[in-house]
Amino acid sequence: MPIIKSAIKRAKQSVKRRERNVGIKKDIKDATKAFIAKPTAKGFSAAQSEIDTAVKKGLIKKNTAARRKMQLSKVAKAAGVKFTGVKKVSTSKLTVAKKTAKKVAPAIKKAVVTKKVATKKPTAKKATK
Repeated sequence: MPIIKSAIKRAKQSVKRRERNVGIKKDIKDATKAFIAKPTAKGFSAAQSEIDTAVKKGLIKKNTAARRKMQLSKVAKAAGVKFTGVKKVSTSKLTVAKKTAKKVAPAIKKAVVTKKVATKKPTAKKATK
């Protein structure tokens, strides 16, 4: 057991992290086993979601996740799983902003063209003696 205060804190942190990591890995294994036992679209989605969560938390690497998801998709294809009800949402804030900018741009151009720009008149030079 560590004696130094910072080492004691590190030991406590590592125990907490280990418990969290083991839990996430267990969730991945459970979701994967459930999907392989009974391949459904919902099970496939759940397994992929667990894998993505592990990548986001830094538990597994991106390529490992890609490999595992590919293996799941092969099982899904072999079982003939139909993916119905899956919606692709393509509207993001950026596309919405672009669409509104296209509608507003002609009105802005008209306003800029019709507005007169105030010009500065040159001041008269004073004659020095």
